[in-house]
Order: sequence, then C-alpha cells, then structure tokens
Amino acid sequence: MVPREKFVDPGFEEFAYEDAPLSIGEGQTISQPYIVALMIEKADLDAGDKVLEVGTGSGYASALISRIARHVYSIERHERLAVQARERFEKLGYRNIDVRVGDGSKGWAKAAPFDAIIVSAGAPEVPAALKEQLDLGGRLVIPVGRGEEQRLKRIMRTGATTFEEEDLGGVFFVPLIGEDAWTAAHPMYTAAAPSSRPEETPYKLIAAVAEEFPSADDRSFAALFDRFGESRIVLLGESTHGTAEFYEARAAISRHLIEHHGFNMVAVEADWPDAAAVDRWINGQPSKGDPPFSRFPRWMWRNLEFSRFLGWLKRDNERRKALHADPVRFYGLDLYNMSGSIRSVLDYLENVSPETAEIARERYGCLSPWQSDPATYGRAVLTDAYRSCEAAVLKQCTELLARSLDDTASDGHDFLNAAQSARLLAAAERYYRIMYYGGSQAWNLRDTYMADTVEHLLDFHGPTAKIIIWAHNSHIGDARYTDMAAARDELNLGQLCRQRFDGMTSLIGLGTHSGEVIAANDWDGQAEKKQVNPSLPQSYERLCHDSGKPRFLLDLAADEELHASLVEQRLQRFIGVIYRPETERLSHYMSTSLSRQYDAFLWFDETRALSPLMAPESGTSDPETFPFGL
Repeated sequence: MVPREKFVDPGFEEFAYEDAPLSIGEGQTISQPYIVALMIEKADLDAGDKVLEVGTGSGYASALISRIARHVYSIERHERLAVQARERFEKLGYRNIDVRVGDGSKGWAKAAPFDAIIVSAGAPEVPAALKEQLDLGGRLVIPVGRGEEQRLKRIMRTGATTFEEEDLGGVFFVPLIGEDAWTAAHPMYTAAAPSSRPEETPYKLIAAVAEEFPSADDRSFAALFDRFGESRIVLLGESTHGTAEFYEARAAISRHLIEHHGFNMVAVEADWPDAAAVDRWINGQPSKGDPPFSRFPRWMWRNLEFSRFLGWLKRDNERRKALHADPVRFYGLDLYNMSGSIRSVLDYLENVSPETAEIARERYGCLSPWQSDPATYGRAVLTDAYRSCEAAVLKQCTELLARSLDDTASDGHDFLNAAQSARLLAAAERYYRIMYYGGSQAWNLRDTYMADTVEHLLDFHGPTAKIIIWAHNSHIGDARYTDMAAARDELNLGQLCRQRFDGMTSLIGLGTHSGEVIAANDWDGQAEKKQVNPSLPQSYERLCHDSGKPRFLLDLAADEELHASLVEQRLQRFIGVIYRPETERLSHYMSTSLSRQYDAFLWFDETRALSPLMAPESGTSDPETFPFGL
C-alpha cells in the first residue's frame, strides 16, 4: 500500500483519503484517487513494463505505478515539486523511480520506448513526441482538450505510424505546459498561482536581481566574485571561443581570486604541452620546443586579451619570487594535444584519400556537443578507405603525442609531467580510436580526463590548493541539465567537479546577445571576424537581452523566485571555434535549465571579437618576450 498521507502538504493529512484533488503548491494538485486509479487501470500495466509519467507533482501516482511496473520515469516542470518527490521516494524506499525537471510535452527520449505513458496534465492536442516514444503495443493515457472540454484519451500504438484511440470520458486537469502543449501564460496557471511579483515575467525578474557593473576593468566588477572565494574550484565559462569581453572578464576575476582568495593555479581548455611552455615562461624559465598555440585554432589562446593576463601572471610570479612565496602555476587540461592530433590525421588522409580527409574534417567539426549540422551527418557513412587508414592514424597520433610530451619533461615539474604523460599514453590508443570515429564517447572521455587532471593537480599541490578553470560553457555548465545528457548521454567537466568536490565548486557561465566573434567556417579553417546573429526569441539569451541591462552578474541562488523561473528548459547558444550563422538554430543551440546548469551567469549584451596575434615563425621566438611579444 502507498500511504497517500505522505504525499500531501503538512496540515492536509486528514484529507488524504478523500476522493478529491488537493493543492500541492505551484498551481498544481494531487489528483483525486479515483482518477489516478482509472488512469493506471487504463494504462494496462504489467510487472515488466517501463512507464513514463508526465507531471510528477507530489509523486503519488509515480509511487503507485512503481509498485506495479518494473521502472518509472517521471518528468516535472517545477523543480521544488521534483525535489520533494525524490525525497519522498527515498524515505519510502521506492528505488525504481527516476525524476527529472523538464518539458513533459517532449517526453524522455533517452529512456524511450515506453510500454505505457501516463500524463497527469491536460494538453490541447496529443504531443507527437509522446506518441513516438510509445513501444509497439504501448498505451498512452492523457487528458486532451481546450478550455473546460477535456477528454481522457487512451491511445495504443498498433504500428510504426498507426494508433488506436479510445475516449474515456470528461475530466479536468491542470494544463500541461511545454513546447508542444500550452504556454506558461495559460490563464489557469496565472489564476491558480499568482506570483508575489505578478507583473514580473522572467526577463523582469532578471532585471530586478541583476547586479550591474560599468565594465570588466572597473574595480567593483571583480569584487562581485568575492562570494565564490571560499570555493576550491571556480570554473569560468564562455559562450564563444572568440569574444574579447569573455577573456577580459575571466582575467579580471582570476586576478582578484589570486590576489584576495588564495587561488594558486589557473587551468585552461588547452593542450598540456602548450600550457607547460606558458608555465615555464611565467616562471622565468627558458622556452624549448615549438611555440605554444601555433596550431588551429591559434586565436583561442594566441590573442591580445589573453596575453595581457599572462603578462600579469609573469609579473606577479616575479613579485612572489622576491617574497619567497610559491608561484601561481598554469596548466592545460587537454592532455591529448587534440588540435595537433587532428592536424596529423588530416595531413595523413589528404595524402591517402582527399575524400576521406573531407569526411574526417567534418566529423571533427562536430566533436562539440552542440554541433548538429545535418549535412555533416549525412556524409558520415564511413568508406572502406576511411577504415583502412585507422591503424596508421592511431600510430601517427600516439607518436605525435609522445614527442609533444617529451618536450615538457624537464622543467622543474618533472614528476607531475611524467605522471600525466603516463596516464595519457596508457589510454592514447583508445582515445584516438574514439576521436577518429567521433560521437559522445570521444566527448565523455575528453571531459573525464579533464576532471581527472583537475583532481590530480589538487592532490599534487596539497589540501590548500585552489584552482581557476577557463573553458567553454559546454564544458563548465553541468551537463545533467542540458540536452547533452538528455539527448546524447554526455557528461562534462562541470558536472564531474560538482560530483567529486561537492560544495567546493562554483560554475559561472558567460553569455552575449549580439556583436562580433572570431571563428572559422570549418575545422582547420581560417579565422574570420563574424557578426553574431541576435539571440533567438525562445532562448535564455533573449531573456537576458530583454532585461534591458547591458552588463550584469546573475547570482542564480540569490533569489528563489528567479531560480524557479529559470529552471524551465529553454534554448541556449553555444559557439565554439566554428560558427555557422546560416544554420545557427541547428548548429549552435541546445536546450538547458540555466539555474541548475550554473551557479551564476555573467552577461554582456553586445560584445566584440578577440584581437588575434600572429604566430611567430619557427625558431624566431625571443626567450625574453616569449610567448606573445609582451
């Protein structure tokens, strides 16, 4: 028996077994027992079934279903209700229920197909995604109708595109809010759950909570980040790899955290050997090997904005040395020499088969989790020539990697470099094999190594070590609350840092509405200054833009109402080293839950492009001014 009194709000226990709906907050209700029983009966559940419930609410229906079916997947739009339901399931020992916050009208594609789907909210029409996620013979029970004319429907899938429908009678449910259902402006919601600030839509809430600043150069800007000073790991993101304001802001934040909060490491989304050369330079050691960051995408780290920060690090380390204090160290989290390895693959394939080289170039362009250019995947059927190159490519990549790591082997950090090199070489063949064919495994292996590297660095430097990480939003925003996890089974660095260093990690995303960016059209292409399209109306960026504030920090934990309003899945833009404005919606947006993905969000409404620096000719670098001619 499922104790219904455990699923109602305090004070309502005496009414728990009345055959009537009860309010549970957020404009939602726990359905009357009769209706719950009717829907479960009409779903025709079996002990081996996998069931999707849309509208977790209190969790009561999920709990009942879990006592009959093998596993229940439940989606709730309101984070508070989802959290409460999880807590109830935990206390009652119901282990076969998974709950997520999201758009129920889209179903749960990752877990599909389902033997049954039960929807506990009324839709204007049956969402196509829910029908598509039914298994053959699967049953969907859902209230459908406009206004007060809702009918309870039972829909059974009889074939790939065929369904049978049965009308079970009139009902009245709260509206299903989602992209394929009602909008959040449904009058029943606004009447049932007035906001304490009813006139404030999400963009108005953003405007009310936003902490404005005049520029990243202003002293007041960096002080905004004192609230993250007690963290051991602070991850600073960017929504493009080519925006000047993002680099300038991260530099200002990093300087402040180093000077005032004891951070002693900076790690970036860059190759380990390249970063090791920079670490030598900021610590006054001679350069050796090839100039760092001399391969595609050069502008990502070889730019004026970043070089100014490195110049500050060098001067600060000179000051520390005079005081006999430990220096700030600089590291790269990408142990794989990824860009060099890709270049090696492309060079080899160009000589063997230009056609397969073009396929490889397009696949590498889609290693980023937000890239989904249909043309690329249409050409991704690998040829025999492509497969025949695999062994030679793997050999070439691992040899290249070994040479790159040898160049870092004697710079005063011998043990750390040797240990990291050994870790990488032990897994090199697996990594390059995965990278060669693309897919989520390549992304997951890469970000897992990044997280492992962070952990190794903190262990190596001791319990007082604190690290600042510069990486793209797709790496630092918790993947569990994005399409990366929901649609592609991907994880990322921010997620892993939260999981491994619970309570000691701060994730800060950065975004923009429009302006200019440095990016290429294709992998290994020429850097171009491109105009950034204005953000899409359905996006989080448009909410920030509509706030009317040009620059601000949004502390996503500072205001409970704001946090709740930004839980809903919306589009978010991701531009990496490739920007394709002509296919922007497909190539550069994915759905996310902003307030769960980050701890804070830093906004620049209009931005300008980075200022790339020319790579020096081989053998002409000056040890005194290396690496960027400062």
